[in-house]
Amino acid sequence: MPTIKTDYLGDLRTQATHLQSSTQILTDAPIDNQGKGEAFSPTDLVAGALGSCMMTIMGIAARRDGIDLKGSEMDITKGMSTDAPRRISRIEVHLNMVSDTPLSQEQQERLERAAYTCPVALSLHPDIEQAVSFSWGVAQEA
Repeated sequence: MPTIKTDYLGDLRTQATHLQSSTQILTDAPIDNQGKGEAFSPTDLVAGALGSCMMTIMGIAARRDGIDLKGSEMDITKGMSTDAPRRISRIEVHLNMVSDTPLSQEQQERLERAAYTCPVALSLHPDIEQAVSFSWGVAQEA
């Protein structure tokens, strides 16, 4: 059974529908590749998938250990190759991690190792540089 149904809407735009939830994502070609850049590009989604996957796997490991990572965030920068063919050459992910209580160095390292085992990181071509960094803190109460 398919996971996603994608429709081409014309003018270099697609609409992908996650069939289980009916959630939709639009994509546009980027401005530097004949598009409008009004939505994520397909390569933006790849970069975003890497960061989201890392954060999710860390969340699973944290939950198992009774750690709450709510409030953590990340910055993702995608770099495209200047050589042909056009492709992603580098994805930088900086994870700004916060937890409900201070974590030991060992706990932080265990969660960081978990991030590197996410399925997206393990599925990307080895020519795509994955530059990953972490910052750790304690969540501030609202």
